[in-house]
Amino acid sequence: MSALSDGLFGTATASARGAGLTSQRARDRLISTLREDGIADPRVLDVIRSMPRHLFIDEALAARAYENNALPIGLGQTISQPWVVARMTELLIADRVPDRVLEIGTGSGYQAAVLAALVGTVFTVERIEELLRKARRLFRNLKIENIRSRHDDGNIGWPSEGPFDAIVLTAAGETVPRALCEQLVDGGVLVAPVGPPQQQRLVRWRRNGDAWLHEDLEAVSFVPLLGGLG
Repeated sequence: MSALSDGLFGTATASARGAGLTSQRARDRLISTLREDGIADPRVLDVIRSMPRHLFIDEALAARAYENNALPIGLGQTISQPWVVARMTELLIADRVPDRVLEIGTGSGYQAAVLAALVGTVFTVERIEELLRKARRLFRNLKIENIRSRHDDGNIGWPSEGPFDAIVLTAAGETVPRALCEQLVDGGVLVAPVGPPQQQRLVRWRRNGDAWLHEDLEAVSFVPLLGGLG
């Protein structure tokens, strides 16, 4: 796991510690909001509290980093609302902490970084090369060493590294691509937003052989799951 999980991350750099609207006080206010909105897993809350979200967005928006809102990161993409990141993370680790997690849609890298503080290894796939380059640079700067990344079409996953103990999608399709389902281990968990714009739902599946236990959870709003490379 990364240095963050060992409690060392907060002293790594002054930029990571932040100041003013990016300080620890701002992060603590965010944690209070997440608790009020139903996030209960203390492991997830601790990671969100420590993670310097302001480094994952443009400097011009840093003052808004610890609001509970999605924010633009360019190229038609967003960094997810902290509540959504926390919710998807706690859904993935609720029953057991997975060792190998596949993330579809690296984006800013924030969700991957949060997961990396809690699981063994995160394998993240991003179709937009410019976003992936930025995320990789940030992972290096933050000394997060248990994230592996790939520039590819997320619809096909990362078959050469599968199967995975858990899979999370950070973009919404009408359905989950079959190729991703085939890369989940028996007993594994897949969390994804599913549905057309304005009608998306957060769903969790648990695989039991050829059977899938389906849980329809909250209404959400994500960018669309697209194919090809950008």
